[in-house]
Amino acid sequence: MKRAQNDVSITPAMLHILLAIAGGAQHGYGIMREVGERTGGATELGAGTLYRSIKKMLDAGWIAEIDADEDNSLGPARREYRITVGGREVASSEVAQLNGIVEWARAAQLLDPGEPV
Repeated sequence: MKRAQNDVSITPAMLHILLAIAGGAQHGYGIMREVGERTGGATELGAGTLYRSIKKMLDAGWIAEIDADEDNSLGPARREYRITVGGREVASSEVAQLNGIVEWARAAQLLDPGEPV
């Protein structure tokens, strides 16, 4: 697991969150929904896991909190989260490490060479 200068380890939930917001800022429910959709339901982030992870990533500087556009018909503005440069570096490093593990599994004939992961 990648450690930042403040000694925070990236967890699978954190990586999923970073991937969900890599394309643009999202609020908590949007992150949970995207992770569920992108993983075909294999990963479902609960609210507790989501917001504990968000707090750790905010403290680590991997994400930033922004005010969403206000829409008075929906009540108060929701908080949205965006990935930072540091968050992109951490996510990129973790994905590269995971890719190396997949290549190792292929070399060990645990996966077919063309099998998607």
